[in-house]
Amino acid sequence: MTGSSADQPWQPYQHTAAAEEPSETGEQCETTAVRKVFWRLIPFMFLLFVLNILDRVNIGFARLQMLQDLRMSEEVFGAAAGIFFIGYFFFQVPSNLILNRIGARRWIAGIVVAWGLISAAMMFVQTERSFYVLRFLLGLAQAGFFPGMILYLTYWIPARERARATASFMTASAFSGIVGSPLSGALMQYLDNAAGLAGWQWMFLLEGLPTIALGCLVPFWMTDRPELAGWLTERERTSLSERMQREQRQRAEDHGFSLFTAVLNPRVWLLCFLYFALAMGANTFAFYLPQLVKDRFAGVGPFGVGLRVAIPYTLSMAAMVISSAHSDRTGERRWHVAFPALVAASAWSLSCVCESPWLNLSLLSVAAAAVYCTFGPFWTLPNSFLSGTAAAGGIGLINAVGNLGGYLGPKVFSGVKESTGSFSGGLLALAGAMFIGGVLAICVRHDRAWEKDRS
Repeated sequence: MTGSSADQPWQPYQHTAAAEEPSETGEQCETTAVRKVFWRLIPFMFLLFVLNILDRVNIGFARLQMLQDLRMSEEVFGAAAGIFFIGYFFFQVPSNLILNRIGARRWIAGIVVAWGLISAAMMFVQTERSFYVLRFLLGLAQAGFFPGMILYLTYWIPARERARATASFMTASAFSGIVGSPLSGALMQYLDNAAGLAGWQWMFLLEGLPTIALGCLVPFWMTDRPELAGWLTERERTSLSERMQREQRQRAEDHGFSLFTAVLNPRVWLLCFLYFALAMGANTFAFYLPQLVKDRFAGVGPFGVGLRVAIPYTLSMAAMVISSAHSDRTGERRWHVAFPALVAASAWSLSCVCESPWLNLSLLSVAAAAVYCTFGPFWTLPNSFLSGTAAAGGIGLINAVGNLGGYLGPKVFSGVKESTGSFSGGLLALAGAMFIGGVLAICVRHDRAWEKDRS
């Protein structure tokens, strides 16, 4: 992709060719370039994803006050939590195709600002209809962000290091729980009735505004492709760009998928079903974890619940980094998805019969860590055989179909709670989904030799 200087984002600093080390080899240039990419792009993507997850799952905390204030039922909440993923489903593939065509910095900026505005507008919910509409629109707005970021990494990070990069970015989902859980609890507890607003209204407003501000910075920080990166030296730009183009050509030669053949490919659909199981477990668990903790620790206020909810996410963040680094080092992907999925299924099942609050929280923490461990290795799988427009469409399709599990999960969970008065049946349903996901992961074909350096 090329463009005039007017099309390129402002950069805070610029290297010149004179600053390059003349004796540096092409491999050293590539290594240096990748290291710079990690330090420049991954932290910013991480921060965007923190806000993405926070603005998506903070209704789990809002539930502690919102249902009573608005006199809504458990089923209404479950439907509203799930309807997010209907909007999320429809715009995944189109959004990725647009990003692949016009570039990430403009498209992602619009996405982030849009979802920030909608998230803040959740403070105005008064009826079931407004609840459903805003959650649907939030899903529509957020739809292009995550698959867009996964596609964006294929422009910048060589395949052999992509699980670590993906996990470094995706640890934001766990970090959002570490920081966002106590923050959401504190806002709700200490700002309740301030200026005539309920605590949950303050939470939506104060967690939506930073998203809008950060979205405005996207065009100035994210660069579309390595060849446009003024923050790399000329040799670094050339070396990294050639490496990424070589990988794309190799995938095209090995597999040759068009957009049409990619979306019909059985391997893509196997990944869709696998991600459906993973997303059903992960998203539903995130929505209901505050209530699960509150049920076990009677009498604890929203801030205390938030501090306890941060524990599973802290463990998850460490586990993600370790597991994905090991996956990159060994080149193995399937079992790095399958084994954690089976561990999560076991931990959720055991938590149903555990009466001790702290032991129960420990089992929930193990389940959370295991679920999050699956994501870094999983997202290397479609990138190992899709490229170009096929990758844009295929990644969008996998994330779209997979996240329908996020729609089904809350409905099942809330339905079981309404009929039995207990969350145990819902946890067993999630355990079943993760067990199926583990079995499907074992069935995925992955050529680990492809990710070795072909230069």
